[in-house]
Amino acid sequence: MATVETTSSVAASAVGGWRRKVSAYVSLTKPRIIELLLVTTVPVMFLAQGGVPDLWLVLATFVGGTLSAGGANAFNCWYDRDIDAKMHRTSARPLVTGEVSPRAAVVFASALTVLSTLWLWVLVNPAASVLALSGLVLYVVGYTMLLKRRTTQNIVWGGAAGCMPVLVGWAAVTGDVGWPAILLFLVVFLWTPPHYWPLSMRFKEDYAAAEVPMLPVRADIVVVARQVVVYSWGMLAASLALVPVAGMGWIYTVAAVVSGGMFVAEAHRLLRAAKAGAAQRVLRPMRLFHFSITYITVLFLAVAIDPLLHLSLR
Repeated sequence: MATVETTSSVAASAVGGWRRKVSAYVSLTKPRIIELLLVTTVPVMFLAQGGVPDLWLVLATFVGGTLSAGGANAFNCWYDRDIDAKMHRTSARPLVTGEVSPRAAVVFASALTVLSTLWLWVLVNPAASVLALSGLVLYVVGYTMLLKRRTTQNIVWGGAAGCMPVLVGWAAVTGDVGWPAILLFLVVFLWTPPHYWPLSMRFKEDYAAAEVPMLPVRADIVVVARQVVVYSWGMLAASLALVPVAGMGWIYTVAAVVSGGMFVAEAHRLLRAAKAGAAQRVLRPMRLFHFSITYITVLFLAVAIDPLLHLSLR
């Protein structure tokens, strides 16, 4: 009986260890970030098609995009493991705890990169494959290796990598890049700083301890809040420019005006609080961070729905 119980315990332990290992590798891909990237990919396919695109194409693009983003994030975790260890927010990541070795992480990230590039090339089209790979290189080399540790504008230019899924989604349907996709790229580009800087405000001490020169670490909080307002207004303008360029209808227009207006209002609230010298609990920068996720979700949901239920402005 004891032998049977011991065998069962060993088996249960092995299964538990396997699950932890799988979970560790999955966490390297940063699933929550991938969710945001895919929120901007699939709706653009509906806009490019002018209706419902081929669902197999959507699935192939979805899978390929997930693999590509996962590879980029795994490379990021590998390269940033030293600063992740210094930040409370990231101290439990697998490369910090030792659950995954640096060599294994590189192999995993490389495998995802190769697989995603081939997957998109064969099952979607070469344009989507090249754009996805370009986004990966921009994020890993441009942002992670070159910009993140050297400039306060790291998230501005590095954020361009997060815009690439918009172009991938459009190219998956059309085989090229059109002006509507470029405008939506610009929307995400301008959205990224006011999305990320409030998070940097909240974890300012973490970034300072890791010697990462995020803007809130190096600049006065009022200066950062002003930049948030400027980018928010630019984002709103770019989102409204899509209306005449892509011939968007009432559904998208109302969603862009209402959600964008709320975003700008929240950005101005943050600026007022910063000017008043509010404490962190009153400043509440995470309000804008969380709303920014709602905004981008609502806007791109409208991008998808508008071509299906097109109510012309004319």
